[in-house]
Amino acid sequence: MAFEELKENTENIQEQAKAFLESNAAYYKLWGFKVAMKSTTMIIKFTLILLCFSMVLLFCSVAAALAIGIALDSYAFGFLIVGGIYLVITAILFTIKDKIVEGPILERFSEIFFND
Repeated sequence: MAFEELKENTENIQEQAKAFLESNAAYYKLWGFKVAMKSTTMIIKFTLILLCFSMVLLFCSVAAALAIGIALDSYAFGFLIVGGIYLVITAILFTIKDKIVEGPILERFSEIFFND
């Protein structure tokens, strides 16, 4: 009789363990979906903002180059000056890229993955 009770308890433990593993797998599947969706929407938002900002920057750059060109009576010099300004900005960003890019991105993705 004790053997039958032990057998029933073992079967009960196996069923509970199976239910636990299934619910745990479902939880992590939902958690992974949530993290993937947050990351994807963040990347899409960032891309759209970057695209809009790029269009504004393009038109402002052309306008600035034309204005400088009119002031100097040479459109070529106006575009060269604007190009030189962008070259200087690029060099500055290249030297400090780790502080600007890696830190905030790592911090944001850490919030998404570990705080939720």
